Amino acid sequence: MSEKNPFFPIAAHFVDVAQVTSIQPMGNGLINDTYKIMINGHEQPKYVLQHINDKVFTDVEMLQRNIEIVTNHIRRKYEQAGLSHIDRRVLHFLKADTGKTYVKVGEEYWRVMDFIADSVTQEAVTPQSAYDAGRSFGDFESLLSDVKEPIGEIIPNFHNIEFRLKQLDEAIAADPVGRMSDQEVQDYVKKIKDLAYEMCLGERLFREGKLPKRICHCDTKVNNMLFDKEGNVLCIIDLDTIMPSFVFSDFGDFLRSAANTGAEDDPDLGNIHFNLEIYDAFLNGYLEGTKTFLTPIERENLPYAATLFPYMQAVRFFADYINGDTYYKTRYPEHNMVRTRAQWKLFQEARSQKLEASV
Repeated sequence: MSEKNPFFPIAAHFVDVAQVTSIQPMGNGLINDTYKIMINGHEQPKYVLQHINDKVFTDVEMLQRNIEIVTNHIRRKYEQAGLSHIDRRVLHFLKADTGKTYVKVGEEYWRVMDFIADSVTQEAVTPQSAYDAGRSFGDFESLLSDVKEPIGEIIPNFHNIEFRLKQLDEAIAADPVGRMSDQEVQDYVKKIKDLAYEMCLGERLFREGKLPKRICHCDTKVNNMLFDKEGNVLCIIDLDTIMPSFVFSDFGDFLRSAANTGAEDDPDLGNIHFNLEIYDAFLNGYLEGTKTFLTPIERENLPYAATLFPYMQAVRFFADYINGDTYYKTRYPEHNMVRTRAQWKLFQEARSQKLEASV
């Protein structure tokens, strides 16, 4: 079997493949391809083999170093607190025969982690799962608030709205496929620019020394948590995007998808509203998780974060539309413009709610 399965030689850098019975595809990740490793005597996978997408994460050494710093730090905190079942509460990456937690085979990068048995993910966003997410991602930030080792910015300017607006300006100036002649496009340029100063508040506060950067997850979704079979949160997963950012990243990015009553690319704008019940539940959980470190200026600007992320995503979709759809995958010619309209509607809905910073 090992001679026929191309993944066995890769797994051999991490585990004893003589004990491996199969390596099969697992899940449907959008960035990294993932496989379950089955071994003798186990009904559930023992390990997870993952192909690292180095087109997205170009510095694999930094990527894995960030993850090692974070997971080791959380593990030490849990050990000091005397928690049980720590291997179920934090991811563990195996070291390859190179001594690193990844290996390069040909031109591809791979890693292996322990599989957390009897764990599940959730897709549905309910008030309860929104609260759980807020509390869990808040706890995650709290655990990492005293990390001393430097964490690298794995995707530079990932959530920097000034950078995204600069990219839009460059797209407008180049107009490579002639879309700037459309009246709707010109209208959206004006609407976006009219609110640009307001939406760049976070970057200004940072330059003024009033807003810190924290170690954030930067991809906060309900399905980036593992639950046990009783519905209790076990741990945070998908750690690739961990990097220094404003807490607005973890707060606003979750709500951009979770509080949207429509689809990200919903052509019917009547479907798109901002769900206040989800907002309140997530806010409540997040404030619980971050109460030991969140500063007043971070707390009072959480409503701004909830509006920033649909605005930023509208800017990104819109710039890509003007550029001729070179970044996001599209299913039809107007797809990025449909996405722009939908995100702009969500931004308007969130902005009109006069959101509170406490519940």
